[in-house]
Amino acid sequence: MSFMKTIAKVLATTALVSAGSAAMAAKIAVIGGSNDDAFWNIIKKGIDDATPAVVANGGEVTYLRLVNYDNFAPDVVQLIRTAISMEVDGLVIPNWVPEAEDPAIKEAIAAGITVILMNAGGADKATELGAINYVGSDEYVAGLAGGEYFGKAGKKNVICVNTLPGAANTEARCKGVIEGVVAAGGKGTQLPLPTTSFGDATAVAEAIKAELIKDGTVDGVITISAGDADSAAIAVSQAGQAAPAMLGSFDMNQAGLDRIKGGTQAFAIDQQPYLQSFLAVSLLASSIDFGTDLPVFPVLTGPGIVDASNIDATLAGVKLGAR
Repeated sequence: MSFMKTIAKVLATTALVSAGSAAMAAKIAVIGGSNDDAFWNIIKKGIDDATPAVVANGGEVTYLRLVNYDNFAPDVVQLIRTAISMEVDGLVIPNWVPEAEDPAIKEAIAAGITVILMNAGGADKATELGAINYVGSDEYVAGLAGGEYFGKAGKKNVICVNTLPGAANTEARCKGVIEGVVAAGGKGTQLPLPTTSFGDATAVAEAIKAELIKDGTVDGVITISAGDADSAAIAVSQAGQAAPAMLGSFDMNQAGLDRIKGGTQAFAIDQQPYLQSFLAVSLLASSIDFGTDLPVFPVLTGPGIVDASNIDATLAGVKLGAR
């Protein structure tokens, strides 16, 4: 049975169980990124679309979001502790900073909370912590795909701009990019910026432009988020290189998709955030309420490369609000 057919079967089983059954009425918390981070607004749509099924069975879903990323790791841990204090039955959590989050996640599991890792952490970390699954992309593999894309395009000096240095998922992304470029015979380096620069378009653009001016051999730039790619596009256009650096990004927004369509951005690496949250919430609620167990581990939602070859199909999904 295919993965999507398996998912459909699980969700169909959930829908067929009546409200009068012995369901536990799952109370679920989902922890996510800042309101200013467009990626996490797509995550919110997935949560919103999964919530009616949870509510129909007597449960509820609460989305706990970071205010900003200035005090990243401690704030994430505080949200985990908030979920514990709410006495939720299930928790969907990205494992962004394992050294900070792991003790709190273990505390949640010890309190009887069923956990699914989403977006960051991976299968190995889910197994280590005792989470029932991981839903998301393998960040290293995604980065490797990006590095290989640069390599196939003949790029020899690529920088990976990381505005959340130290976070496990972004570090894995840049590691994959660098190793993919190196394997193709080029050079790859990480450009770490302070976490306070995340969302500060001017600061990010100026930092990237300075790097391009300093080293005119840089012929590829990739950012760890779609918002940062907007800044990188400005930097590339203003750097004055004879041949502007090829631009890529992890994740997508409308501006980035428009650049791909117009030819000023080469590609974006899509991890399908809508599916991450929709599937994580649905699978967790079904497991708590009905004891279902999906035999697919991990549930990978990426990576996929969006470029000129499939931009029109991707834009069609954007119009429906799920890309």
